[in-house]
Amino acid sequence: MFSKQEYSQLKKEFWTAFGLYMKPVPFAEGEKNNWINYKTGEKHIAFRMDATNEEAFVAIEISHVGRDIQQSYFEQFLEMKTMMTVAIGEGWQWQLHTTNETGQTISRIFISIGNVNVFYSNDWPEIISFFKKHMIALDEFWSQGKYAFEGLRV
Repeated sequence: MFSKQEYSQLKKEFWTAFGLYMKPVPFAEGEKNNWINYKTGEKHIAFRMDATNEEAFVAIEISHVGRDIQQSYFEQFLEMKTMMTVAIGEGWQWQLHTTNETGQTISRIFISIGNVNVFYSNDWPEIISFFKKHMIALDEFWSQGKYAFEGLRV
């Protein structure tokens, strides 16, 4: 068992390792961005990665506080589902109006892997490969798909 400080340090080491691994990987449009804190350019759309002692996931999260507007963003993604599947692959789960870890209502499109533990460095290669594959695919999709959301900006 680790202390809270040890858990925090291990997570920090993981994200540092991931950042260093991804640093030379170019973005689809060649612009500067940060793989760990990916900026979509849309205030209410975020690409998020996380890893715990049980799983790792990559998600598109829609966080607009207005449920109707949040649903409009989600429906826009649904309209692009075929394009998304070609770019990011299958196996993504779609959740309209779910609750995140802070209790906020969000909508989420995500993919996860289980049986990995970010606190075991032996699992890091699998987690990093998972994140890399799906973040590069999301970036490629977003380089074309982001324009469909311009009309929804509030």
